[in-house]
Amino acid sequence: MCYFLLKDLALHSELMTMVTNSRRKITPFRPLALTCSDLEQSKVNQAPNHRKPLRKQRALLCSLSQQHHGNQQQVYEPCADMSPFQALNDPGVEIMKVNPCCYYPCQNTGVCVRFGADRYECDCTRTGYYGDNCTPSSATVHFILTHFQWFWDIVNSSFLRDTFMRLVLTVRSELIPSPPTYNSKYAYLNWESYYNISYYTRLLPPVPEDCPLPMGTKGKPDLPDPKLLAERFFKRKKFRPDPQGTNLMFAFMAQHFTHQFFKTNQEVQGGFTKALGHGLIHGEMYPPTVSEVPVHMVYPEHFTPEKRLVTGHELFGLLPGLTMYATIWLREHNRVCDILKTEHPTWDDEQLFQTTRLIIIGEIINIIIQEYVQHLSGYLLNLKFDPTLLFNVRFQYSNRIALEFCHLYHWHPLMPDSFLIDGDEISYSQFIYNTSLFMHYGVEKLVDAFSQQPAGQIGGGRNSHAVVLKVPEMVIRESRATRVRPFNEYRKKFNLKPYTSFNEFTDDIEMARGLEELYGDIDALELYPGILLEKTRPNSLFGESMVEMGAPFSLKGLLGNPICSPEYWKPSTFGGETGFNIIKTSTLKKLVCLNTKWCPYVDFHVPQKEDTKPRKSSTEL
Repeated sequence: MCYFLLKDLALHSELMTMVTNSRRKITPFRPLALTCSDLEQSKVNQAPNHRKPLRKQRALLCSLSQQHHGNQQQVYEPCADMSPFQALNDPGVEIMKVNPCCYYPCQNTGVCVRFGADRYECDCTRTGYYGDNCTPSSATVHFILTHFQWFWDIVNSSFLRDTFMRLVLTVRSELIPSPPTYNSKYAYLNWESYYNISYYTRLLPPVPEDCPLPMGTKGKPDLPDPKLLAERFFKRKKFRPDPQGTNLMFAFMAQHFTHQFFKTNQEVQGGFTKALGHGLIHGEMYPPTVSEVPVHMVYPEHFTPEKRLVTGHELFGLLPGLTMYATIWLREHNRVCDILKTEHPTWDDEQLFQTTRLIIIGEIINIIIQEYVQHLSGYLLNLKFDPTLLFNVRFQYSNRIALEFCHLYHWHPLMPDSFLIDGDEISYSQFIYNTSLFMHYGVEKLVDAFSQQPAGQIGGGRNSHAVVLKVPEMVIRESRATRVRPFNEYRKKFNLKPYTSFNEFTDDIEMARGLEELYGDIDALELYPGILLEKTRPNSLFGESMVEMGAPFSLKGLLGNPICSPEYWKPSTFGGETGFNIIKTSTLKKLVCLNTKWCPYVDFHVPQKEDTKPRKSSTEL
């Protein structure tokens, strides 16, 4: 008896041609198992006038073959007088395909149904699971992560926390390709897509230019007017606070953090930036003005240089909340720099600056993961910033911002109708570009006010203030100019079940009818309207798609930073254990309270009753 195992791809291609000519069947890309004794027997028994094969031999994997023969050990020897090609060409043998259900592909009690010779489908009806093989749906995973407090209390206090955190990081980050694939200029893989960093990368290629309709083959020949979409589906009728308890401190952190991620079209002279000076006002550190440091900052023309504050991003003068964060980080940078100078008196200013910069980056990542993302997710699993969790898994320490990530992160529904600071109600006209307001109240009162004022709910639509309605218009126009694929295509990409109707997509009947009237088909709905208008999860900031698409981009970007790599993540990179511990122990509260005269209420969540207690001075931290 002899045994042939054919699984080489090149060999498979040649065999397919031979078998097609002789009307035989082979399971595509599956190993074939033939026994020579059967082949030889069929040759002996076949008379010249026989037109039908006398023997049929199933093509089974070796493991199945052994089970068929029981526990007896089978010895497979090579055929002396027949090659695999001769065996497959022999008219006395018909090679059958393996039933794919033999591999038991359906999980979680899903029922495997065979279609044709080599296809199958898993019936996941009423299993609570979804996907090709009835694996847990994103909704199920989210439910588990946000319920069963007793279970997560056990996990968070044991080694299991690291196991679950590693799983969260790997599952999420693997959805983002690395190295980058497409960009807005090319719809196919090429060297430019990788090397030319002047473009955003893209998760999916653009809609082909020669498609019959704007979104492919479905929908209407003309897409709706972006201004009409903004007025009908984005404009706020009545402020709807986030039921999750998100506040303006979170909203401004989101803007401050992402503006740095998405900064584009900036003309930088030379390869390095120089540290800027700062000024002391009433004994407190504030950013310098344009009159002191000749740096370009975006302000209205009537603003004099003395009123234009210089921060790390040219747009941070737009809102006092952004200026507040820029000032806090400026103070933290100088605080850490003073600590390093004490520990390393021989270091020059440049080494102090560069090492402090790495520590500040580490603090930002730590606060974003352990507090910002923790609040955003609503998980009962305590998220953890520990780069060593990924040291023994496949992970690339690089990141490029994707166009789709830039689009989905326009969270302007967070903004309220007005701003409440120290008992004063301030309108948008008084708030925008008002540096005197920032100086008047100071960092402490702004932090306290923003931490206590609720932010708006992002998902569900109709919650954007009229002042910011130009934002969805701008994003939709840019999306069309770059031919971003439909919303449902991105749901498929992130392993989410595509919506089959607008009524399934939103609980708002009027909105469903309006969207169907304008788009004609749910498969023609654009990405940004899809993400912002989707029905929200129960008591959540936004819907399923925003979380399941945004989280992989965020975590890949954060953990892809070089300081998280094995080469960087060690005490010496950060000036020793002192600098290393500054990163590991950083919190939002410490960031604020170590850099202010008194410690206000500071959190990403509006205060509970127990939070309204006397404030501690920063020296008590």
